[in-house]
This record gives sequence, C-alpha cells and structure tokens, in this order.
Amino acid sequence: MTFRVAFTADFLKPDSSDPVFPDIDATVLDVVGVERRILTDGVSEIGAGQLADTDAVVVLGPTVSATSLEGAEHLAVVARIGVGYDAVDVPACTQAGIALTITPDGVRRPVASAALASLLALAHRLPLKDRLTRQGRWSEKPQHMGIGLRGRTLGLVGMGNIGTEILKLVAPHEMTTLVADPFADAEKVSDLGAHLLELPAMLEQADFVIICCALTDQTHHLIDAEALHLMKPTAHLINVARGPIVDQVALTTALQEQIIAGAALDVFETEPVDPDDPLLTLDNVIVSPHALAWTDESFRLMGESAFAGILAASQGKAPDFIVNRDVLDSAHFQDRLAACARRRQQESR
Repeated sequence: MTFRVAFTADFLKPDSSDPVFPDIDATVLDVVGVERRILTDGVSEIGAGQLADTDAVVVLGPTVSATSLEGAEHLAVVARIGVGYDAVDVPACTQAGIALTITPDGVRRPVASAALASLLALAHRLPLKDRLTRQGRWSEKPQHMGIGLRGRTLGLVGMGNIGTEILKLVAPHEMTTLVADPFADAEKVSDLGAHLLELPAMLEQADFVIICCALTDQTHHLIDAEALHLMKPTAHLINVARGPIVDQVALTTALQEQIIAGAALDVFETEPVDPDDPLLTLDNVIVSPHALAWTDESFRLMGESAFAGILAASQGKAPDFIVNRDVLDSAHFQDRLAACARRRQQESR
C-alpha cells in the first residue's frame, strides 16, 4: 500500500547501479510510506505497461507518450527534471488525469549563468584566443579584438524565469536590454530595466540575442533565414533553450556567409548533433552538448524541486510547477491524489 515512485533508466550508468548524477539526492524520498525503483528499460521512450502500479515517475531524457501512459492506472505525477517538456505528450497526460511537473526553480540561475558565460565568451573571443595561444600564434592577437559590453544591446527571445534571471545577471554590464515575448508583462519588463519590442524590431537592434523561450508549435523555427537577415552583421546569437527554435540550416548559412558574426549553441535541432554537420566546422560558433548549465548546483536544485512535488502528491496535495494546470479540475486527478494519500497514511500507521 506504499506510494510508488519510479525513475527512468537513464538515472543510472549503463550496466551499473551507480547514479549518473549523484547530486540528485533521491534519499529525501526514503520516508515511511514511499517506495522508489528504477525502470529496467525505456531509455528513449517509456514503454506501455512500465508505469503500472506506479504513483509518480521522475523523468530525465525518455519520451513520455500516450503509449507510455497505458496501464498507468495509479499514476498521478510525471515529474520531469528540467524545464523543457517537448518530449512529453501533455494532452495525453491531461486526458488521463496526470499532472506534468517541471523544475523551473532548479534551472533558473544555472541556465542564466550559462547564457552569460556564452555572451562573455563570444564578446571576448575566448575560443579563438585559446587556439592562438595553443598554436603559438601570439603575433596575431591584435587582429582579434573583443567587444566591450557597456552600451551594447542585448535582446532576449522570451522572458520567463530564465530570461528574468539573465536580465538580473547582466545588469552590472550596463547593456541596453530588449525583450521580445508576446506573453511578457510590460510593467515587469520595465521594472527590470528592459524594453518590450516586437521580435523583428528587437533583432534589428540587438548586438547579442539570447533565445530562452520554450519550444512550441509557435516557436518552432522562430529564428529562420528571414529573422537572421534582420540581425546586424556584427551580431551574435546564443541559444540555451531548444534547438528547433532555430532553423539550423539557415543559421549555418548565415554564419558561413557572415550574415551574422557568430553564435553560441548549447542545443541543436537533432541531438546528439551529427559530427559531420557543417556547423561544427565553423570557427565563429561555440558549441556545447546541451550541458552548459549542468553543474552540481543545478542537479541538486532540480532534484529538490521534483521531489518536493512528489512528496506533496503522496500526501494528497497538488505539486508546484504543474505545466498542465487544467488537470487540477480533473476529477480523475483528484481521485488519484486522494488514493495516494490514503495508501501512504495506511502504510504509516
């Protein structure tokens, strides 16, 4: 009669019982009435029936589809580590009366810091200067001057939790800050010292553009060839959100033809990126494997956030940070929460 929590198989190293991310401290779930286990397979997608007799599942990389939810009669919460949920069938979760939670409080500062690191690396031409030093090309350094940030213009595509944190972190650099986000509150943007603009106007003015919005049907290829041509030839693009927000073929062309000056990408349209992708041959792009924000802090905070929501559900309470808020009105969801609480209470007696 316990509250049963499953973890996707990618939490453990292959053929090992060792955790991939030891900073995610799952021992906080080791309380009376809660039981945890690792799914034995489904590294790419959780299979049908794997979530039977499961009350909550913690997900790293695998897809959660409608098929994944088949037989999950007790499942109340899908807790995704991170903030992206494009690999989760949200309507299927809502229809089944299952809450999807994410961990925005865990990634806000680490991702914003990663974005700032990319901005500074581009501005100071860090990768190029690293190569000059390693190759003994010191005499060439006058040819590769960096860019001072004071008085330059930073544009954000999206101003949710991460965008807000970026504005706070970049404030000491005294940049002009612009935001393009149809859902942003103009007063909040102004309070953070930024200006709210339509996307084309922001792209035309910005010296650096950071993408920090969610991937949706509306934002897929939001930055396409037309958008890239609006940018200054001296401008740089940074993507710490999701790869498909940018048309990667168009971006490669823009970098090859110097339509824009450079880019820093932590995400790609297809991951892992093909080692033979022409994008990787370019000197004016910095790349990282969708892990620039991976720090001990980020995984500790994401774990704490996800597990707090799971423990709340085990007590019959709705978790924080629910993506599909409509599920709160679902009688099926409320019944599952009540059943979870009853089982845990009985186990605790």
